[in-house]
Amino acid sequence: MKAKNPSDSRTIMTDIVLPGETNILNNLFGGELLARMDRAASIAAGRHCNGITVTASVNHVAFSQAVPLGSVVTVEAAVSRAFSTSMEVFIDVWIENRFSGKRSKANEGIYTFVSLDESGKPSKVPALVPETELETERYNAALRRKQLSLVLAGKMKPDDAGELRALFMNKGV
Repeated sequence: MKAKNPSDSRTIMTDIVLPGETNILNNLFGGELLARMDRAASIAAGRHCNGITVTASVNHVAFSQAVPLGSVVTVEAAVSRAFSTSMEVFIDVWIENRFSGKRSKANEGIYTFVSLDESGKPSKVPALVPETELETERYNAALRRKQLSLVLAGKMKPDDAGELRALFMNKGV
């Protein structure tokens, strides 16, 4: 199985915020944004493994900025790390003011997807090779996030989480 780059999975979805998608404050409903993020991440994961994927978890979502009615919303997703049968997908959400053209990062999220074969069982995914500095940062951080998740779930002993331990040990504290 040939390794891929994050750019191979990059998915960009752009849409406008309409009145029926907003709350009483005329901002995009959080659930509506989560659905858009999930769709973009699903496409990115599917592009990486050329197959069927399902959302395994929403690991992190940061609602940093409201998304007002009429905004142009761009959701960018790409696989940030591939494991055996799962992939972490990092999602950036940008908003653009239609009148000024100013674009700003509004939100971000990290989702995990699992690749499935035709019978619905987890299947192997290609390795991921980051190309840029940001992709490398996200790639390295993904392993620490996975180790933390496994430790918290009791599926990994803290002593076995080497990458995670390195954050806290030998820092001269």
